[in-house]
Amino acid sequence: MVNILGAFLPGITDGLFSTQGIMVMLLVAYGGAMWMFLTSAPKVHTIMVSDLAVAQEFYERLLNLPVADVPLHYYYNYDQSLGSAMLDPIYTGSGGNATVLQENRGLWYQLRKNTQLHVIGGATLGYKNSQRHVCFDHECLDDLLLRVQSRRLKYKIRSDNPLNFLVKDLDNRVIEMVEAKS
Repeated sequence: MVNILGAFLPGITDGLFSTQGIMVMLLVAYGGAMWMFLTSAPKVHTIMVSDLAVAQEFYERLLNLPVADVPLHYYYNYDQSLGSAMLDPIYTGSGGNATVLQENRGLWYQLRKNTQLHVIGGATLGYKNSQRHVCFDHECLDDLLLRVQSRRLKYKIRSDNPLNFLVKDLDNRVIEMVEAKS
C-alpha cells in the first residue's frame, strides 16, 4: 500500500508515516472522536417554575410531553450536583432524606430523542402574578414555543431577544415563559 501511495504522491508518504505524521493523525482522530461524542451526548434543559403542580399539568396535558423513562440524573449522578449528597440523614430525620431527594429531582420530560427537560421549583410569580417558567437556554424555549404553536394554544410573544412569551392554559391561567440571560 505504501509503495502504491508513494508512486502517486512521492515524498508525502515519508512524512505521513513518520513519528510526527502518525502523532498528527492520532490527534486528528482523537479530535474527531471527541467531536462525535460531544455532538451526540444527551442534553438537559432546566426550567425553574413557580408552581410544580401547575407546571406538571402544563407540560403533560397541554404540551403533551412524555415523561422521561430514565431521567438523565441517573446517568450523571445528578443528586450530587444539587448538593443533596451532603444531606446527612441525622438532620433530616428517619426516611426524610428520600423525601428531600425526591423534591430536588423535580419533573423530567423527553423533549427530543436525545434531549430532556428538567422542571424544578423556585421561580417567583411573573407578570401580573402569572406562573413563571424561567430558562437559561434559548434553544429550549424555541422548542417549547414551537410546541405551543403546534398545539394551537393562545400565546403572545413579548420579546424575541431574550425570548419571553405568555401562554394561556386550559384553566385560563397565564404562564410566562422567560429566557434569563446568564
